[in-house]
Amino acid sequence: MLETTIHELRWKMKMTQGELAEKVGVRRETIGALENGKYNPSLKLAMDIATVFGKPVEEIFKFIPDEEE
Repeated sequence: MLETTIHELRWKMKMTQGELAEKVGVRRETIGALENGKYNPSLKLAMDIATVFGKPVEEIFKFIPDEEE
C-alpha cells in the first residue's frame, strides 16, 4: 500500500488538486486517486510532485507492505 502526504502539502500551500495536476501534467482525477491510495504514480510523476513541493520523494510517498496472514 502506498501512503502519501499530498493532501496535507497541498493544503499548506493552498493549492487545489487542479492546480497541482496542471503543474505536473496530469488530470485532476489522477491527483485525487493518488491522495485516496487508488493509484500508484510513475517514478516521473512522483519526482515531479516532489519538485513542486520542494520535498524528497520519500517524504511524500511511503510504501507500507501488506501484512501477510
